[in-house]
Amino acid sequence: MSQQAAQHATQAIIGEPEVVEDGATAQSPAWLALKSAVSAIRELQIKDGSIPDAGDHVRAAELVAEITVRILELAPLFPHDDEYLRASVADFERWAADGFGVPDFLDSLVAFHPEQHREDGIRHLVVFPMYTQNGSSDRLVEAVLIEVIWPEFVSELEAGDYSNKLFIPVRFLDFTAGYDTNAAVLFPETVATREIPVFTWGAIFADREAARFRRVVRAASEITGLDLPADARELLEDQELTEKTFVMWDLIHDRTHMRGDLPFDPFMIKQRMPYFLYSLEELRCDLTAFRESVRLVRAEDTDPVTRKHAQLVQYTVIFDRIFRFALTGSRVRNYDGLGGQLLFAWMHQKGVLHWTDTTLSIDWDEVPDVVNALGEAIHDLYWRSIDRPKVAHWLAAYELVSGTLAPHPASKWARGLDDETLAGPAKGYTDQVMDDEFPLSMFYEALQKKMATVIESTSGITGAD
Repeated sequence: MSQQAAQHATQAIIGEPEVVEDGATAQSPAWLALKSAVSAIRELQIKDGSIPDAGDHVRAAELVAEITVRILELAPLFPHDDEYLRASVADFERWAADGFGVPDFLDSLVAFHPEQHREDGIRHLVVFPMYTQNGSSDRLVEAVLIEVIWPEFVSELEAGDYSNKLFIPVRFLDFTAGYDTNAAVLFPETVATREIPVFTWGAIFADREAARFRRVVRAASEITGLDLPADARELLEDQELTEKTFVMWDLIHDRTHMRGDLPFDPFMIKQRMPYFLYSLEELRCDLTAFRESVRLVRAEDTDPVTRKHAQLVQYTVIFDRIFRFALTGSRVRNYDGLGGQLLFAWMHQKGVLHWTDTTLSIDWDEVPDVVNALGEAIHDLYWRSIDRPKVAHWLAAYELVSGTLAPHPASKWARGLDDETLAGPAKGYTDQVMDDEFPLSMFYEALQKKMATVIESTSGITGAD
């Protein structure tokens, strides 16, 4: 930390005690100044985060000085992050001193440990050069104010059968442009660093998930004529209730990636596979959350608060999957979309979801066992595939999906891959998968036309909207 920056920060704090006392940090002058400086330096960066034009370096140095001063000015609001915030200042100053090459914020990333402070309402100031998943692939500087959501019943679940020490559920207080998108996660692997450290946390924005769920499901239920159960309607009226429900869903989903009979790396790092494999992995995790929620509802010793949220998790998994996931994004290898289509078709073909007289209805008493059966089918695929070659697992996975969803008429996989492909490397299998191997059904084509504007409107949404 430069002496000038430290002196400036100290003077600012002494002269503006209201900044330190301001619980609404997002409205404080120091935060607004930091946000403005970060927004300005982003305009000078290129995709890898560097600022190659030497003509921009004087201006960039001024902005870095402003950023570091404001971080130090805000730091007293976040005493639990003091080591991280000071490391952040040092990383910014080194980036400037080294000529604004590809940024390296390893030191500050390693110093940031939100998983050590899982307390409801605790806040963090996060400033990193990073890309945002489902937002921007450019590693630009982002500044985000977040607040932890940690309900007591979730704390008890996590301390018991659903341990997940890395999981951090949060809500937005304010953010820069990379998060004015569909991005709903804050992951350390997105940060620009010189090497890959051991990751100790992962944050999910439950407020964004809840807010877009409520907007999309409200519209979809009106369009399809779906009569929602009373407790499901409660989700659409209560943002806080929905946030807590998503925290429970995400807690179990997130831990499932690391557990079970896994025939491959659950995070599929550095693997190129047919995209329907990613669909099944994400759906496996969601259906595990669904199955465990059913178990908690049916267990006699489940406390009333947990039982209520466990029932609501079942609604959120189904509705988010069949209404939002299925219709969000392009049709190019859309694995989340495919998972939503698969769940809808499975429920329809098993006779618990009906589209009759242009009205959607669901037999809720029968839903838990039917949806759990899909989860069991995926579990069985995984269990058997431990003994199979990789490509044999791929073929079995395709059989599972295509047994419920109709492939594209031009699909080479549906017709049967030729002997040359079957005898060749795995890459050849992947190359034969169509970008839209399982197109939308007629139901979804019609629904998409009516839902597209609603889904697009959820970009950048927060719980305050």
